[in-house]
Amino acid sequence: MARRDAARSATSAQLGLDLAPAAGAIQRLCGVDEAGRGPLAGPVYAAAVVLDPKRPIRGLADSKILTAAKREALYEKICERALGWHIAFATVEEIDTINILHASMLAMQRAVQGLAASGVVPDLVQVDGNRCPQVAYPVEAIVKGDALVKAISAASILAKVARDRALMELHAAYPQYGFDSHVGYGTPQHMAALAEFGATPHHRRSFAPVREALAQRPVFTAMVAAAPVVDGTHVADAGALGAAAAARHGTFLPPEAS
Repeated sequence: MARRDAARSATSAQLGLDLAPAAGAIQRLCGVDEAGRGPLAGPVYAAAVVLDPKRPIRGLADSKILTAAKREALYEKICERALGWHIAFATVEEIDTINILHASMLAMQRAVQGLAASGVVPDLVQVDGNRCPQVAYPVEAIVKGDALVKAISAASILAKVARDRALMELHAAYPQYGFDSHVGYGTPQHMAALAEFGATPHHRRSFAPVREALAQRPVFTAMVAAAPVVDGTHVADAGALGAAAAARHGTFLPPEAS
């Protein structure tokens, strides 16, 4: 019986549900998740979040099961109440160069680094899934962590909302593709647009449907340049809105494309 209880305790600790006594000193548990591994277009985003136990947030859950309106509401609460948070991304060019898995790891690594650089240094990093990015802190992968660990749920919401907002900006430049409805995923509407118009500079050339579209048509360029937010976090440019958003804890202005 004692052995069974010990095994159950170890399992609970791994899931981040009931930290074992040895882990009781953990003050800053950082949850990490990504958004946008599957789409045919746009960067892959990631977020890192350390929640404040003194300012709990009700309703945190896997972003995929929440409505868009609920995600938006929780996004604002997380940004306001968390001890720290940071959103990062890997560009389409990086996805096509190092593949989507490694680009996702890179985005998560950048999110944790950005969080730490803001002064919120984690004691433990828990990542949704079965792989961990390379970070300078203790890290563990939690399968289905976005549904089990509140900090990971919060990270999944930030990453999802930030990416969806970026794709709304992309839709403004390329309305023919319907990014406002499918946010880059390979829906019938998106596939039909690829067949009719070809791929944009923001499509992932390493993905088979995009390669096939490029074999049939040259790259489609919008009449107006796509908003830089597609390769950034929150805002379309570094103007007044960009400066205001960048001043908020956890945000950053888009770096130069590598």
